[in-house]
Amino acid sequence: MSMKDDIEILKQEQLARFAKTLGHPTRIAIVQFLIREKECYFGKIWEELPIAKATVSQHLKELKDAGIIQGEIEGPRVKYCINKNNWKLMRMLFNEFVGQCVCKTGCCCDEDDD
Repeated sequence: MSMKDDIEILKQEQLARFAKTLGHPTRIAIVQFLIREKECYFGKIWEELPIAKATVSQHLKELKDAGIIQGEIEGPRVKYCINKNNWKLMRMLFNEFVGQCVCKTGCCCDEDDD
């Protein structure tokens, strides 16, 4: 396998990891909330969502493990925000993936179907 193939496999694995993590509506809601707020503490995130604290914690852990968000301990609390470096990577990978033309000739994705 060539180095180019290795890099492509790594990109596919990372894209799949991001997609899997974002595959839950609560995680999407948390990410959208953090985008709006820039950064906030666990309590504010929990107040925003109609679910148990333990469930919010589990979703935050999944998002953090995937590198989509990061947490900074400040005293007894944790402040969360979007991981900007990984956000850029995620945008690039998703744009490359969904930006591929699926037509055999031309690019039907650019055509208006109205």
